[in-house]
Amino acid sequence: MEGSRGQIVSATRTVASRKSWLRFPDPWTAVSLLLASVLAVLVLALLATTLWLSVRTGDPDDPDAAYALTNFVEVFSDPFTWRVLGNTIGFSFATLFVSLGFGLPAAWLAERTDLPGKPVLFTAMTIGLLIPGYASAMGWLLLMHPRIGLVNSLFTSVLGFAEAPFNIASVVGMGWVQGLNLAPVAFIMTAAMFRAMDPTLEESAQMSGARYLTIARRIILPLAWPAILAAGIYIFTIGFAAFDVPAIIGWSNRIFTFSTYLLVQMSPMEGLPQYGRSAALSTILIAAGVGLSWWYGRLQALGHRYQVITGKAYRPRQAQLRGHRVTAWVFLGAYLALSKVLPLLVIVWASLLPYFALPSAEAFASLGFSNFRGLPWAMAFEGAMNTGILLVLTPTITLIVCVAISWTVLRGKMRGRGVFDMIAFLPHTVPNIVFSVGALLLVLYVAQDYLPIYGTIWILLIVFVVARASYGTRMTNAAMIQIHKDLEESALMAGASI
Repeated sequence: MEGSRGQIVSATRTVASRKSWLRFPDPWTAVSLLLASVLAVLVLALLATTLWLSVRTGDPDDPDAAYALTNFVEVFSDPFTWRVLGNTIGFSFATLFVSLGFGLPAAWLAERTDLPGKPVLFTAMTIGLLIPGYASAMGWLLLMHPRIGLVNSLFTSVLGFAEAPFNIASVVGMGWVQGLNLAPVAFIMTAAMFRAMDPTLEESAQMSGARYLTIARRIILPLAWPAILAAGIYIFTIGFAAFDVPAIIGWSNRIFTFSTYLLVQMSPMEGLPQYGRSAALSTILIAAGVGLSWWYGRLQALGHRYQVITGKAYRPRQAQLRGHRVTAWVFLGAYLALSKVLPLLVIVWASLLPYFALPSAEAFASLGFSNFRGLPWAMAFEGAMNTGILLVLTPTITLIVCVAISWTVLRGKMRGRGVFDMIAFLPHTVPNIVFSVGALLLVLYVAQDYLPIYGTIWILLIVFVVARASYGTRMTNAAMIQIHKDLEESALMAGASI
């Protein structure tokens, strides 16, 4: 009896000492706060450069330049600006619906069903993230262009249609292509959530006689809401910053979105770059980013309602597809064919032809590699080396920083820590072209003496890490929200260090 009492007293003192240690910053908390602060300073510095340009008239290095709201007056009084914003909003919504329409069901099939061949699906989705968006856009343009598209040419020249039935050069068409490209993002951002969901509530509802559709509507979707919201906010704002798909498909048809319109302002056919107007336009997205981040932060404040990973052992419950397995793979196969296989095959077909044409005996006879001769291979290899360096360093540094930010926001005790998450999300709302110009001007006119990285890949690395932090924090936040603090307390009781 005395021995048991002594053990209880000893354990109580151990836990009390550990809790008292929690009052002081442990090494990991201090490092996390430091990394989060560094990223916040970088983001605010780049955004401050953008805001500075928005209220400055003339060239950035002009000593006679004045400060005024002229840029805002010119931007908001131009009717074409509102047309561009309308195109951008429509493009963003189309992108959101298509990406979630394919990515969310694919994530559910991969994690919560007995779908056969899951490794194939994960591999295909991962590869989909590596395929550049402009490649898919070029493929769809060659397929569905109203004048030269293969599918439209088939309908008009072979089937006798008077007009082309499809037109990819539209706001909805561009959103379709961008949504197919971003479906893997929705898949990855929601798959981890489905994988970690405790099935206890589902089993209780099933024991009470609830059907699976009712369980999905009343239990699964509410618990999945943080991850779905994070993916939705991220994908929607990509529509404002996306450049490759609108430039390749919409620019030649005078369909401008925010990013392509900014490039026109920064690289006009005549006159000097309009940095001030571009920065004034970007302030719209900064304000939108603050609003969206605040909304997501409000949901994070209720994160305890969505904690489903506890110290109890469990096995995620998988739905039995039975006779619907073929239907599921038809759906997934259609997505993979439309988003990856078909556009890339069309690009390969076009690269081997001296001129673009429908498949025919004459076209097959003219296939060759003449288009590959005379390419600047030395420049291509140099670009591949730089890309390889960025490919290794960018995700490594970004992941470390994002985990630090999520830990600071969700596990820290400092007041106002949610500001770090809001700041980390802001770069996602600023088009990369404006963000890059802000970094360029900051390095040239502010930090050149003590940080000479102008003209090197290191400035690209800094911009990439800052710009990708929004995506990383959405994923690490969604994962960390679901980890209950009981696991940490259990580890402390077992003698683990902080």
